[in-house]
Amino acid sequence: MKFLKLEIKNIQKENTGQGAAEYILLFGGVIVIAIAALMIYRSYFSTAQTDLNASNDVNSVRDLMNST
Repeated sequence: MKFLKLEIKNIQKENTGQGAAEYILLFGGVIVIAIAALMIYRSYFSTAQTDLNASNDVNSVRDLMNST
């Protein structure tokens, strides 16, 4: 019985896995926020009234730079 009490006290004092668990929770939270942001922005761009096209935008900037 005395050995069992000693082992329980040692387990309570041990905190070596605590840092890893905190990092897992932190990264999990960051991933959840990133996924939520991607979902919000995807719906924003799909309902946007403007025509978003990167290649056309780059060509427009090049034409403007060459005309000056």
